[in-house]
Formats: sequence, structure tokens, C-alpha cells
Amino acid sequence: MGKIPFLDLKQPYLELKDELDSAYQRVMESGWYILGKEVEAFEAEFAEYCGVQHCIGVGNGLDALHLILRAMDIGEGDEVIVPSNTFIATWLAVSYAGATPVPVEPDEKTYNIDPKRIEKAITEKTKAIMLVHLYGQPADMDPILEIAAKYHLKVIEDAAQAHGARYKGKRTGGLGDAAGFSFYPGKNLGALGDGGAVTTNDDALAARVRQLCNYGSQIKYTHEFKGFNSRLDEMQAAFLMVKLRKLDDWNERRKVIADMYLTGLADLSDLTLPYVPDWAEPVWHLFVVRTSKRVQLSKYLEEQGIQTLIHYPVPPHKQGAYQELSHLSLPVSEMIHREVLSLPMGPSLDKSYVQYIINSFKKFNFDNNTR
Repeated sequence: MGKIPFLDLKQPYLELKDELDSAYQRVMESGWYILGKEVEAFEAEFAEYCGVQHCIGVGNGLDALHLILRAMDIGEGDEVIVPSNTFIATWLAVSYAGATPVPVEPDEKTYNIDPKRIEKAITEKTKAIMLVHLYGQPADMDPILEIAAKYHLKVIEDAAQAHGARYKGKRTGGLGDAAGFSFYPGKNLGALGDGGAVTTNDDALAARVRQLCNYGSQIKYTHEFKGFNSRLDEMQAAFLMVKLRKLDDWNERRKVIADMYLTGLADLSDLTLPYVPDWAEPVWHLFVVRTSKRVQLSKYLEEQGIQTLIHYPVPPHKQGAYQELSHLSLPVSEMIHREVLSLPMGPSLDKSYVQYIINSFKKFNFDNNTR
């Protein structure tokens, strides 16, 4: 058995080579590379896929979240509720807008923000709740939306890891006031470079984001406010259209792999497997286990030729970027970040590799850290 990579990005290209090469050729021959027909077509298709009225292509996922906040006029002096357990981009978007991120601990079972903890974090400065559908599993939206309505707060989805995931039958991207997506190459729907999008049913918000991402301009060389340069380019839009039509199939393949892991690893001691509530249909962007023996286990798996990653080793409040918040006590997040380990996952992962990984786990003795 050769080395098993955490994620194989070459294989999806080979699977769609003819279509992707054709998309490349089409864009190159068009001579139009920014804000053209490819972006327009992809925005329409992705909006329909997410079940929303509007999609605006932008430069990346961080920009998507930042532009949403700017379009909502959330900035200096405002607070935004964020998960304490997330990639730092969620927090950075709030900081870039000039607002203050206020972290709320996760549900220990789902790793997503715990709705029961949100209300205590709300102050008169709170303007929005920015939740994350972490690892491809939707957050529990109904209680979050109920709290937001009670306090007149905006709800923003960080859906960077959840392309196609469903909450009670409805896709992410249309569950709150707006959503930010990332099309980083490793995502379930990944470009061949950077890219992102904002989705929403709010006409005014969509129009404002569209202006903000294009220098604050609707008409060329006419700038109504200070905007930014964050635009999805024609080439990436063309690639994304090809991949979008394959997304549900790829997500289903991820589910098959996840089911193999869940069944094959179910009886192992000191190993916490992902928990999926009845109302959630995750897309398994990541398959994350937890163990107090992470260091020993990851080293052992590496010796077996199995590449694993940690999402994420250091919580945002312990990063140098947020040293002013390092005093915070967020024990649930800190415990999760100490113990999580992400296993190989992707639509091209061979089932024989998955079984080898499962068998390797079974040879690891969690009780005394030996094989």
C-alpha cells in the first residue's frame, strides 16, 4: 500500500479533464477575463443550487464574509457573535470590518456553535451572529434564528466548508440573511485557484455587495462609496460551473467513505467519532475524530503511510493575531483543538484505502499507545 494522501486534488481534474480543458479553452479564446459571461452564468447556477435569489462571485471566502458585514454597515463599535471553534478567517472578517468578534463555545458533540450559549454573549453592541457550518455539517439554525429575531440581529452563514449541506432539508447558503462561500481548491466545490461567493435573498444587500466588491462602482469610473477589488474571475467561474454539476455526486461519494469510517471505527476505545443530528445532512468536507492520544496516533498513522491533518491545532483566541483575547477561558474549544485529527477524505479516495486506514486504526492500542 503506497502513501495515502490526505486529499488528492489531481484525480478530480483527471475525472473532468475534457470538460475543464474545454472551459479553459473557451475562456482563453473569448479574450474576456473579468466580470463576463462565465461569472454571470456561474452566479445564476450556484444561486439556483443554493435555493437563493442572488449569488455574487468574489475573490475568496474571507472577502465574502467581510463584504457581507460591510454591506450590512457593521463596523467600528459593533460586536459580532462568532464560534470560538473555527478557522481564523471567520474572526478576521469581523476584524476587517472594524467590528469586534465575540466568541461563543461550541456544542461538544457537533463542534458547531452552541445556540444555548449565544444569548449570554449578546450586548447592546451586538449586531449579528456569524455561525460556521464546520467540517461540512450545518449548525443548528432554528434556535439561532429565533435568538436573532428576538434581538433584531443579522444571521450570517460561514458556509466555506458546507457546499450542498442541508439543514432540515434546506441547503446551506439560504438559511440566514446572507452566506459566504469559499472555493479554495480543497473545498467540496473547489476552484483551481482562489475564489468565493456571497449568497442571499436580500435584493438590497446583494446590490451593495456587488458594488463593494467592484471598487464601489455600478457604472465604470463612477464610484459611489469606497469599495474593494474582490472579484471572481472568468476562468475560475468556468471551472466551477463544470465542478458544480458534479458536486452532488462527489458529496455522495464522501458520504459513502464517512459511513465506512463510522462503521469500521465504531468500537474503538478513546476515539470520539463525528456525531450527526437527525436534522443534518453533512457533506463531509472533513472527517474529524477526537482522541487524547492524538500525537501518538498521528505519528503511528504516518508510519503506516497515512497522511492526517489537524483542523485546527490552535484556537483563534490563542493565536498571536488575537493576543488581546488570549486571557479568555474557552475550555471546550481548547479541548477540541488539543484532540481533533482529520482523516483522509475526498471523492476520489479509493475504498480499499479507507479499509486500510480502518484496519490500521484497529492495530493501534489506545490503552498503552502501542501497535
